[in-house]
Amino acid sequence: MVEDNKIIELYWKRDQSAIDESNKKYGKYCRTIAYNILYSKEDSEECVNDTWHNAWRTIPPEKPSKLQYFLGRITRNLALDRYGYNKAQKRNSDLESAIEEYYECIPNGEFSVEDEVILKKLINEFLESLDSRARIIFLRRYWYALSVQEIAQKMGMSESHVSVILHRTRNRFKDYLKKEGITV
Repeated sequence: MVEDNKIIELYWKRDQSAIDESNKKYGKYCRTIAYNILYSKEDSEECVNDTWHNAWRTIPPEKPSKLQYFLGRITRNLALDRYGYNKAQKRNSDLESAIEEYYECIPNGEFSVEDEVILKKLINEFLESLDSRARIIFLRRYWYALSVQEIAQKMGMSESHVSVILHRTRNRFKDYLKKEGITV
């Protein structure tokens, strides 16, 4: 498998093989992210194809330090946009619930680029402060958009235990942001 820095170099050289290499290395990862939000193979595949297009348009000037997370973020944002578009036609209350839970924790409104950088840094610091089980549960719910039931199955826990951990972690997250001067 080609290393990330080589793939990024291909993007910078405007070499079409950058897309093929991205797909080989991170296609399954991106499809999983999209599918967990959309529950549609067709829509997920379209989001992943759009991910490669967006990566092509943004690298350069962007030079991501972690290609996997860069591509995952693009995929997730595209899938959430598609979800919003599809929302009128079909309803996925579990995903809506996860989105609402997450947005209860972070400030809403318009952000400057500096605010987004600060929030991203604080989220990463908060995640690093968690024990590995709480971190995995939090990320599976709010990044990968897994249901509480799916998380419980994967973790070998009861749904109520996962729900309690998520509730407590969200409260800790709100308190952490408040302590850092960010109000919800």
